[in-house]
This record gives sequence, structure tokens and C-alpha cells, in this order.
Amino acid sequence: MKTISTDELKRVTKSEGLILQGCGGDLDEWVAGINDLFTTEGILRDGDTFKDIAVFTHDGLTNMLFNMDGVKLDIGKLAMWRLQSHSTFGGTWLSDYLPNRLGVNMDEPLEQQKPECPIIGVDGNIFNVMGIAARTLKRNGMADAAREMQSRVTESGGYDNALAIIMEYVEPVEAGGHNQGSMEMR
Repeated sequence: MKTISTDELKRVTKSEGLILQGCGGDLDEWVAGINDLFTTEGILRDGDTFKDIAVFTHDGLTNMLFNMDGVKLDIGKLAMWRLQSHSTFGGTWLSDYLPNRLGVNMDEPLEQQKPECPIIGVDGNIFNVMGIAARTLKRNGMADAAREMQSRVTESGGYDNALAIIMEYVEPVEAGGHNQGSMEMR
């Protein structure tokens, strides 16, 4: 189970999943309970379970996304369960939640937005620049992108290649006048 921001959720437009809204208490118990319930109800087939689960907060509620990609499901039974239990669990499809709750236009591909990163004018040591970029990505809810960028940079084989990789993830700005504590997505 991973925690994601709503900005990260907005980029999950190529998958389908079940979102349960207002999940309280131990989230691991939610995962076990849903997997057990759906197995008993015949929704999960052939002993399969939900393995790719994301937790996010929106409108003050803790919500869980159960990604359905690659999960053996009886989609008809799941749809009926979702409709019957909506008032209890707030269950909705990801493809409904994104446009109706987060305003995502499902017909347009989401362009990866790059956060501003204060690296112009800093010590040019590539590890320093990579560290600043990684912290910027993490502050903007892009921890997965930060790990991916760091991995690619360390395997890049040269300064110019490493710098080009960093620029794929962040928008460079002057270090001096930029408020590092309040970086926002553009």
C-alpha cells in the first residue's frame, strides 16, 4: 500500500480501480477485509487479491484506490456490490472519480507538470543538484518520480547526461530569490 497525493492520482488515467471513500482506522485491515469479502462474494476469482492499493486524502476524507489492472475479477458482481454498498463505502470507479471529483478531463492526456526547482546558481556538483531536485519532487508529492530520477542520474554515465535527466523532471529557476519552502506545481 502506498500513499499518493491527489496530483499523483490525477495522472492515473490509463487504469481502472475501485475507490472507497472515508476509510478510517487501520488501513491494512481494510485491505484484508475487502480481499476476504470479495473472495467470499465471488468477486475475486481464482484466489486472486488486490495488491496495488493507494491511499489518498481528498475533502478531508481518507480514501483507498484498489487498482483493478491484472486482477481476476467478476466485474458484474463487483459493479452490483458497488451499487448496493455505495451509501456505506462511498464506492466509485476511478474513471468516475477523476472527472467528477477532481476535474480531470479524461479525453486529454495529462501533461506531466514539472515543479520549479532552485538549481540555477547553486554548487554544480551533480550530487548536489540531484539532491535539490529530489527534495523538490518529494515536496510536490512526486516521491516516485524522485526515486526514478535519482536512479537514472546515477546510471547516466556523465555530467551532461545526468543534467539532461534532471531537467526532464524539474523546471530550473534561480536559487537566490526562490522561496524553497513553498514550491508549487505550475
